Amino acid sequence: MYQQNELNIYESTQLQKIKDFKNEAPSVISQGIGTVLKPLTYLTEKMIPEAAIKGALDFSNSAAKWLTDINDIKRDAKVTNIEELRYADLELCDKLADEVHNWAIGIASAEGGVAGAFGIAGMAADFPAIITLALRTIHKIGICYGYESKTELDNQFVLGILSASGANSVKEKEMALLTLKNIETILIKQSWKTMAKKAAEQQLSKEGIVIAIKNLAKQLGINLTKRKALQAIPIIGAGIGATVNGWYIKEIGWAARRIFQERWLIENGKIIEIEY
Repeated sequence: MYQQNELNIYESTQLQKIKDFKNEAPSVISQGIGTVLKPLTYLTEKMIPEAAIKGALDFSNSAAKWLTDINDIKRDAKVTNIEELRYADLELCDKLADEVHNWAIGIASAEGGVAGAFGIAGMAADFPAIITLALRTIHKIGICYGYESKTELDNQFVLGILSASGANSVKEKEMALLTLKNIETILIKQSWKTMAKKAAEQQLSKEGIVIAIKNLAKQLGINLTKRKALQAIPIIGAGIGATVNGWYIKEIGWAARRIFQERWLIENGKIIEIEY
């Protein structure tokens, strides 16, 4: 970690938390559930195939962007332009993100409870709904730090966060974080040098760091079906669905917050990079 400008106490605390997030191994809860409930996991995978998740991803990112309003953030932050938050106060950005995060957890729990009451049949609607909410949560949290998704580069960054938070192994998480770092480098250069959108996207493609939707769909399929195995049982699935969806969005939100915090700190000249 290389420091340029002086960090205040709050920023120093958040910096350590970012580092802790990067070093934290993916949740083993879903792995354990997947092993114990192998028959239900198999049934869930058959009910919600990888192709369906890929289709949900293709649709959900556009839907999530459309559903991401910015007026409430501008009102609460007392800014006229979202980009002002890039150079505001990190603690303010975190407070805005906290409200977005808590709201998303509540909605995810409610949606999961309704879908879970119908057992495995409810999963057909639950999977695209939770993926859309996950992506909307990432988009909305990014706005809290001044980063509105407007280009393909921004979309790739959002998908990278989804990949990092839904990793099934340490290796998957490390690969996702490396991809994010490469995209982040291009985005920051674009910001500092006002690089043309087309040139930046050509650089992204040239460096081969475009998030493969097919691979991401496979990763999410493994992660979500293991988490949701018990949801296949009607009635008790309501409680499981609410808990699983709430926990999933909680993890998504924290990943987004830590990654956007890091980007904010770099763009404000507080750090160059975080070694982990």
